[in-house]
Amino acid sequence: MTSAHAIKFETQDHGEETARADLYGLLATLFYAPPSSALLATLSSAQTNGEGVLGAAWAVLVEAARIANAEALREEYEQLFIGVGKPEVMLYGSYYLSGFLMEKPLAALRTDLAQMGLQRADAITESEDHIASLCEVMRYLIASDDVLQANVLNQKKFFGTHMQTWILNLCDAISSHPNAKFYAALAGLSKVFFEVEMQAFDMD
Repeated sequence: MTSAHAIKFETQDHGEETARADLYGLLATLFYAPPSSALLATLSSAQTNGEGVLGAAWAVLVEAARIANAEALREEYEQLFIGVGKPEVMLYGSYYLSGFLMEKPLAALRTDLAQMGLQRADAITESEDHIASLCEVMRYLIASDDVLQANVLNQKKFFGTHMQTWILNLCDAISSHPNAKFYAALAGLSKVFFEVEMQAFDMD
């Protein structure tokens, strides 16, 4: 997973593609587990001078990080995404696509990942259709030095096949949950970013 240094929304020496990869990496990190105190501090000190709806959503997340603490975010994460029995908010694509976990959408995803030479690391306990894993694949398809994999066509295909049809529903489910605070801000940024991605892919 991405480390704290990936939190660079956009700077003068970062191109648009690097900014996209950084943001996908940050989303992967924050959706996979509650942030550490170090990551929270780095996020809290991030610049918030971005423009447009994406810049505004980024500023909301940074402010949410500034007023939060790691212990409170751990509790919020566990309440929303782990819980006892069924989580209050599911982070798995197959749930939104089929209504169940470990179904055909996950099998199709694993097939596509295998064709790209990718597989889940042994240390990762979540299935490949977890939003964090999907964001990490997108980061790879943007930032990898493998030109056969890291190209816009592969990004568009993967996003369209495995994320686009359900990802906004996930963001809405988090944002509307009464106990979501920091993660509501994260969902707000995620939704705006994914909508920007969809518009950009539609123009290609």
